[in-house]
Order: sequence, then C-alpha cells, then structure tokens
Amino acid sequence: QIQVKQSGGGSVQAGGSLRLSCTAPGFSANRCVAAWYRQIEGKQREWVATIGSDGSTSYADSVKGRFPVSLDTAEDTVYLQMNSLKPEDTAVYFCETLQSATSARACRNNAGQGTQVTVSS
Repeated sequence: QIQVKQSGGGSVQAGGSLRLSCTAPGFSANRCVAAWYRQIEGKQREWVATIGSDGSTSYADSVKGRFPVSLDTAEDTVYLQMNSLKPEDTAVYFCETLQSATSARACRNNAGQGTQVTVSS
C-alpha cells in the first residue's frame, strides 16, 4: 500500500487561489495514477482531475482551465493548483492513487485524509 498525505487548502475569497498537495511515496516507481475528487456534504463525490505518472492529465469541465494538476516525480507529489476560485468550489478535496493497466497493485485506492477548501463570495 501507498500512504497518501495531503496538505494545503483553507479559506479564500472568490477569485483567489489555493494549492493542494498530495504526497504518495512510491507513486512514480509504481506508475500510479492520481485523481482529485471533491465532496460537498450531503452530495455525491465529484471527480475533479487526474494525472498519470507520465504527466498525462484530464479534467472535469467544471474546473478545466482553472485547476491545473502537476506532478513532481522527484518528490512523488501531485499538486492541484486552484485558480479563479468560486464559492461553488467549496468542498472537501481528496487525493487518491489509482491503479492503471501499467501500474502496480500497490497503487490501488489509496486515499488521503481530505482537506477543506472554502471559498467566500
């Protein structure tokens, strides 16, 4: 298993920026995929973005162009840079490693502890 530790988040006014970090030792060596999700209390978890160990990315339409995701392979850390934040981005954000066709089994479903992001209008 891979231990995932998240950091970052907090409170910001609309239009501001925050950066979330997700450190997962072994991420690159195991060729994991990392996904960011968010959850608003009482609602279903929403997928935000994904990045592979090769740097390939994909985004939900709601964040495309605002939330670039990046990877520091030396540090096994994935970043979610959140720009132009809106009140509707308020949620608990989770990072999770996933197993792809080329990943080790150790990548499967290792989630961070979640971090609160609050955007005020």
